[in-house]
Amino acid sequence: MVRVIPGSGRSILGEGPLWSARENAVFWVDILGKRVNRLSLADDAVTGWDMPEPIGWVIERERGGFIAGLASGFVELDLDPLAIRPIVDPEPDVATNRMNDAKADAMGRIWAGTMPFSCEGDSGAFYRLDPNRSCTRVDGPYCIPNGPAIAPDADMMFHTDSARRTIYRMAINDDESLGARATHIVFPPEWGSPDGMTLDADGHLWVAHWGTGRVSRFDADGERERSVALPASQITSMTFAGPALDRMFVTSAADGVDEANAGALFEVDPGCRGLPTQQFGG
Repeated sequence: MVRVIPGSGRSILGEGPLWSARENAVFWVDILGKRVNRLSLADDAVTGWDMPEPIGWVIERERGGFIAGLASGFVELDLDPLAIRPIVDPEPDVATNRMNDAKADAMGRIWAGTMPFSCEGDSGAFYRLDPNRSCTRVDGPYCIPNGPAIAPDADMMFHTDSARRTIYRMAINDDESLGARATHIVFPPEWGSPDGMTLDADGHLWVAHWGTGRVSRFDADGERERSVALPASQITSMTFAGPALDRMFVTSAADGVDEANAGALFEVDPGCRGLPTQQFGG
């Protein structure tokens, strides 16, 4: 089953889908369209908020509201009414970069990547925002960092450089540093490029295929176990949603393609359950 969500629009660069149990809703962003969107699972209503600059993602805060990744850095974000409060710019001297993708872990930390607007060169890096609001560069360089997908006990993550078509596996050490990048999966050209990712409750890795219109499920050894085709080529990310975490919502991008469903939000039947959404602890 694949469903195009009515009213989900045509995002230039849809990304960062997030399941909110407290709002019974799926949030996602249009990075280049500078917009945050919300799908209510109660009635399929779609609501949106315009942002002042490109926005890579939103992550819920335990105390309410969100942390967001704007081009200018990490911010606190409230939507009703709209309010933005800066936290820190991890790259104040790199005006050509922006935030791209991020996840929170079970320790309440956010792991977030930056990348060049041009999608060329290795000016990007990977950062950790701790609940005390300190920001640390933990890895780099990257061209197009995507994911990450983080284990439930926060001791391991998968992270991608889409420009290299490579998914890495990295340990999260007790001192909060990252272990060395180990190559986990390399996409052949006919698969497109790996984009956003998430882990399911069985420990399998779901990956969005940018350029070839699908999401795939990989087992612990990195072997592709399942693939679901979608009616748009530029698939960017996915999240499990719903009270049972058995629904999957998938984002896409319309940038540079002339396709009827490009940039829409999709729902697919994953045939499995996901993991609970983690929140920022600060």
